[in-house]
Amino acid sequence: MLNWILFGLLGLIWGSSFLLIKIGVVDFGPFPLVATRVGLASIAFIITLLALRKPLPRDRRTWLILALIGLTNTALPFLLITWGEQTIDSGLAGVLNSTVPLFSVIIAHLALKDDKIHFGKIMGLIGGFTGVLILALRSADPTHVNSVWGQVAVVLAAICYAFSVVIIRANLRHLDSMVTAGTTITFGAIYTLIATFIIVHPLPNLSQLPVNSVIAVVVLGLLNTFVAYILNFRLIKAWGASRSTTVTYLMPPISLMLGILFGNEQFDWRLVIAAVLIIGGVLLANLWKPANPQVVVATAKT
Repeated sequence: MLNWILFGLLGLIWGSSFLLIKIGVVDFGPFPLVATRVGLASIAFIITLLALRKPLPRDRRTWLILALIGLTNTALPFLLITWGEQTIDSGLAGVLNSTVPLFSVIIAHLALKDDKIHFGKIMGLIGGFTGVLILALRSADPTHVNSVWGQVAVVLAAICYAFSVVIIRANLRHLDSMVTAGTTITFGAIYTLIATFIIVHPLPNLSQLPVNSVIAVVVLGLLNTFVAYILNFRLIKAWGASRSTTVTYLMPPISLMLGILFGNEQFDWRLVIAAVLIIGGVLLANLWKPANPQVVVATAKT
């Protein structure tokens, strides 16, 4: 029962990330928001890793891969989603982000010898990307044309996440999952802090920012990044990787609902239909069992 409570809580936390980003980006801007969010999470992870005395990798190759994942699984997707939400609704961002497992199927097929596309995955890809097409056609409406680049940014973030999933699967299985998360988020913090100091002038003055924006970003860093990762590790240990990643399916409806209830976003049936198609596609692509099942496990985080 406790694991089901944690499952629902994790879906709510990750699903709420998009609304919190929408609240914070208005006053912080993309780079300072992400740098603050990831910086707070990295500090929490460093303290935790030291307290638990987790052993760190010693070989150069592993550190180079961790540095790459810090870019592709933290810095780039966080920045792309945050930048995109300047012009799109948080609910739409949540739906688009749920395409991560679909992209991981394609990338795994191209990059891994033991994970090839089968009939179920093909049908899942068709269903999922039909949902994406509905969103793209929705953007052709003159009332939504300004959001096209925001949607492209979130889709690129999903591709970054999917690429990272495959790289982690192929190279970092031997590492403790908390070490992987803590080190990659710390690398992400380094990248985004450097980029922020170079690109953003002047930097936001925290004392002059609205309290709700500051709270949103602090919650993003400590709850939606650090605590969410801890909950995810707990579920993976209790349920296994494949079952625990079904939390991905909770994120689109939660992000849509929160955006409508608390973000003054308009209800649109096309978003619901697209979300159903994408989630259905992900289920087909990841849960269909061929004669010799080989499943890519991918979780859409933000």
